Amino acid sequence: MTHRRNFLSTTLAAGAASLAAPYLISSEALGAGDSVAPSERITLGVIGIGPRCTYDLKAILKLKDVRCVAIADVQQSRRDAGKKLVDDHYGNQDCKLYQDFRELLARDDIDAVLIATGDRWHAAASILAAEAGKDVYSEKPCGITIRDCQLLDETFQRTGRIFQAGTQRRSVPNFIQAVQVAQSGKLGQLKELQATAYLPTLDNTWLPAQPTPHEAVCDWNMWLGPAPWRPFNQKYVDGRWRGQYDFDSGARLLDWGAHTLDLCQWAASADDTMPVKYEPSQTAIMCTYANGIQLKVDFLEEPFGDRSPRWLTRLGTCPVRFIGEDGSIETGDEGEIVASSPALQKELSSAERVRGLDVTAHARNFFDCIKSREQATCNSTVMRRSHVACHAAALSWILNRTLTIDPQTETFVGDDEANRLRSRAKRDWT
Repeated sequence: MTHRRNFLSTTLAAGAASLAAPYLISSEALGAGDSVAPSERITLGVIGIGPRCTYDLKAILKLKDVRCVAIADVQQSRRDAGKKLVDDHYGNQDCKLYQDFRELLARDDIDAVLIATGDRWHAAASILAAEAGKDVYSEKPCGITIRDCQLLDETFQRTGRIFQAGTQRRSVPNFIQAVQVAQSGKLGQLKELQATAYLPTLDNTWLPAQPTPHEAVCDWNMWLGPAPWRPFNQKYVDGRWRGQYDFDSGARLLDWGAHTLDLCQWAASADDTMPVKYEPSQTAIMCTYANGIQLKVDFLEEPFGDRSPRWLTRLGTCPVRFIGEDGSIETGDEGEIVASSPALQKELSSAERVRGLDVTAHARNFFDCIKSREQATCNSTVMRRSHVACHAAALSWILNRTLTIDPQTETFVGDDEANRLRSRAKRDWT
């Protein structure tokens, strides 16, 4: 591993074309019907187009005021598949492809980027995009370390760009209503918030070395990016990087925790702070706020299977539970909310039932904020607080001891080893 370096980017100037002869203006150009005038349209570039990005992009392509014009990915097969998706949708061949995303960022005509690489790239790519003048929607986890999350937030505050973390459950009706109930006092004084996560894992074994493909097929250096070097193996680029310490975030705790702990932060009205104490066990991590409210990160042995008896399996993945002195509510990705009493259940409104994986409303909030220049629902500071809390919880499990953090400085109290693990050395990928 090599020293950390600052990431720099450059922008290119694009010349404006002039039209001297008379021409016909189409109804689409005028914004007639369902079309949007080009002056009101947001142009989008995509960085990293795997399965999750494809899911996001299919929802975004339906938005009339957004136009995807370019895709960057280190794998030729994914670039080609992404172009087919976009071109088929628009009925043309206009989507441009890039192997190096810095070339995409150099285009002056791109307003925003969707970043859906692996965890190792999220912060670095987001920072480069902001410095290139782009607004950013980044899939989570948005930073592989505490320091990455801090640098990302600092960059977006400095540049004034719009940032949206892909923690889309903040834009889904049942989670919104559950948080509103918790904040309204209908549960009484909040006592405990419960989030769910996978069983944490620590693994950094190398898969067997395979011949490195030509960089046009898969640019292995760019795939690794800031992560430490290791020999190529096709399984990594197919998704086997998950669970690897060098590539994943917080012993996998952030895969769900970036959603569920974030929802607990929101329910506790704690977006400007985080728990101060983290106590790990074999089955959970108990986090405690300065005001005494507890946040339990519960490990699920079968996160996609039978989650009983601790959780109602029918409520779906990423379940959360909010507990007060007078009652509790539980909800998950199936859109249903279950209250602890019939009286409390009657107070829940019958909002439209939406699965938690739907990105449509969350993306809409991002693009609306690009136009208004207001902060997005999951802006960089909201992301920073919940992600740092997730990383602190993960480090308590990794080190197998109780950690105390100062929420203002985001440093661990009296623990030099934990503080050293707030960051990682970065490889020079340039």
